[in-house]
Amino acid sequence: MSKAKVINVSDNMNEAKGLLEFIDASPSPFHVIENIKKELAGYTELKEDEDWDLKAGGGYYVPRNSSSLIAFRLPKSLRAGEIKGFNMAAAHSDSPAFKIKNDGEVIVEDKYLKLNVEKYGGMLMAPWLDRPLSIAGRVFTQGKKGVEEKLVNIDRDLLIIPNIAIHMNRDVNDGYKFNVKTDMQPLMCAMTPDGKPEKGILNKFIAESAGVKPENILSSDIFLYPRVKSTFLGADNEMIAARALDDLECVYSLMRGFLSNGNMKKKGKTAIPVYCVFDNEETGSLTRQGADSGFLHDVLYRIAACLGGGNEDTSLTLMKLLAGSFMISADNAHALHPNHPEYADASNRPVLNGGVVVKFNAAQKYTTDASSHAFIKEIANKAGVPLQTYSNRPDIAGGSTLGNLSGRHVPVQAADIGLAQLAMHSCYETAGTYDVGYLIKLISYYYN
Repeated sequence: MSKAKVINVSDNMNEAKGLLEFIDASPSPFHVIENIKKELAGYTELKEDEDWDLKAGGGYYVPRNSSSLIAFRLPKSLRAGEIKGFNMAAAHSDSPAFKIKNDGEVIVEDKYLKLNVEKYGGMLMAPWLDRPLSIAGRVFTQGKKGVEEKLVNIDRDLLIIPNIAIHMNRDVNDGYKFNVKTDMQPLMCAMTPDGKPEKGILNKFIAESAGVKPENILSSDIFLYPRVKSTFLGADNEMIAARALDDLECVYSLMRGFLSNGNMKKKGKTAIPVYCVFDNEETGSLTRQGADSGFLHDVLYRIAACLGGGNEDTSLTLMKLLAGSFMISADNAHALHPNHPEYADASNRPVLNGGVVVKFNAAQKYTTDASSHAFIKEIANKAGVPLQTYSNRPDIAGGSTLGNLSGRHVPVQAADIGLAQLAMHSCYETAGTYDVGYLIKLISYYYN
C-alpha cells in the first residue's frame, strides 16, 4: 500500500456528498448522461452524423444512445508533433436492475395489477424485496416535429415486490432460489373503493412524467429503481450507502477529475484528456454504445483527422497517437467482507477507505500489468493518494470490465482500477466515504 499524504477531511466529505446527490438524481443511465451534460456546461455537443469543426482550446462531448458519452479537451496549440496521445479514463453508466417489458401490465384475478419485468445484468435479487420502488428511463413520443425522446422519472414511492410470508415458505432462510417470473414481479395497484385495477395506468404515469399524452407514446426503456435515498453511515460517517455505487462512484469521480483540470497551456508535448462513460457493461458491452463497440475509436479517429499529420493520412496519425496513449478503466472492486473474509484473496484484500484499488488478473480480464501498475503508482505517489490491490481468490472466477473490451478497438496501454465496496450488484451498496476524494485526486493528477 502506498503512503498517503494528510488528507483534507472536509474536502473528502464534500466530494462524497456530491456523489450521493449525483446518484439520487440519476435513476437510469439516461439520467446519468443528462446530468453529466449539465456538468459539462461550456463544452460543445457534437453530433456523429454531422461535420466537426474542432478548435484549439475547445471542449467537446459526443453522446450516443443518450446512455453513453465521450468528452475531451483540445490544447491551445494543435501544431503537428506537439500532441503525444490521449489520456483516457472510462467508467460505465448502467447497473443491474429490472427492466419493464413491452405491454408490461398484468392483471391478477381482477384484484391486483403487477408489472412484467426481466433482469438486466447479474444481480442480487433478495434486496429488491419489501422496499419502496419506482420507475425511470426514457420514452419516445410522437411530437409535432416527429419522434421525440424524453426522460421519465416517477419521483414517488410507487411499487413494491412483496415477499412470501414465512408461514407459507418456512424453508426460505435455509436457502431459496428466486425466480424472476414468479417472485420478482412488482405490485403497482390493488383494489380501491373506486373499483378494480385496469390496464393503462402505467402509461398514464409515464406520460405525465414526460409531459405528453398517453396515446402519443411510441416506445420506452423503463427500469425499476429503489427509492431509498443515499446516505452516510458509520460512527464517524466514514461509510456511504447508495444504489448503483457500481459504477456511478467511478463515473462521478472521473467526471470531477476531468473537470478539475483545465490546464492545457503547458509547453512541450501534451496529451488530450478524454472522459468516457459507456452503457451496457453489465450485459457484456456488446452494443453500439458499449465499450466493445467502435464508439471510442470513431471519436478518436475524428480528433486525429482534425489534428492532421502533414502528408500522413488520418489512420497513421491515429496509430502514432495511440502508441503514446493510456487508458484507465475504472470499475469498483470487492472489499474485504466483515462477515466473510474467507472470500477474499490471501494477500490482495482491499478495504473501505484504504484508497484506490488497482485490479489484476493473470488472464488479463483486468488490463493492469507491471508496466501500467508502475505508471499508476507513480501518479498516486505524486498525488499523495493511497493504493490497494485486488485479485480474485484463485478458485473463484471473476468477470471482465471496460478496459480489455475497449482495447479490442483502441489498443493502448491500460490499467484497471476502482474503489472498494461491499454488496456489489445489490440494489443498495456500501463504500468508503474518503475513497471518493482519493479517486478524484488521482484522476485530476492523471489528466494533468
